[in-house]
Amino acid sequence: MTIRLLIVDDDPLVRAGLALMLGGADDLEIVGEGADGREVPELVALHAPDVVLMDIRMPHVDGLTATERLRALPGAPEVVVLTTFHADEQVLRALRAGAAGFVLKDTKPAEIVAAVRRVAAGDPALSPAVTRQLMAHVVERPEQQPRRATAAARLAELADREREVAVAVGRGRSNAEIAAELYMGIPTVKAHVSRILAKFGLNNRVQIALLVHDAGLSEGEDDV
Repeated sequence: MTIRLLIVDDDPLVRAGLALMLGGADDLEIVGEGADGREVPELVALHAPDVVLMDIRMPHVDGLTATERLRALPGAPEVVVLTTFHADEQVLRALRAGAAGFVLKDTKPAEIVAAVRRVAAGDPALSPAVTRQLMAHVVERPEQQPRRATAAARLAELADREREVAVAVGRGRSNAEIAAELYMGIPTVKAHVSRILAKFGLNNRVQIALLVHDAGLSEGEDDV
């Protein structure tokens, strides 16, 4: 299957470089380019991309706002944000808005291609090391304690097996790994994930992981 990719960045040299790098992959098709977040709705409607590679910092409508607006729409494409600093608070906002992951602008081309492929397949594009750093940034700050209580209360609304699946997602497990750990079939895991997303109005697995991390249940805390 060919993955349709839209590139949005205000720097024409960056856009050209990304298009050159990514266009060489047999399963990727660059269907359009944009220079600002305000162009995203029209470009998405015109080109129907599967994935949008979105710069964060743009002059009129930034990538964060554009991501929030785009992911609120039904049938929205996945979003991978581009950034120069992997622990930026803005990246957390992008993930909460529904971005499926992010890549640094100096990431190797093969890794950017791999990230696009992962999000197109429904998986987050977050390395374990960066995920740990981001989540620590979320849960260790004192002002995040009310968020922790709220997240724990939301998880308590889930059925037992749904909570187990949610916590496993928060710990970075794949569907196959969750199935093996919890002794259930992969289709059952997928069904649980879909129900969790629907119950909480979330966009993707990254947001489930953020919720679990907010609740403090991602690092071996099994008392859900």
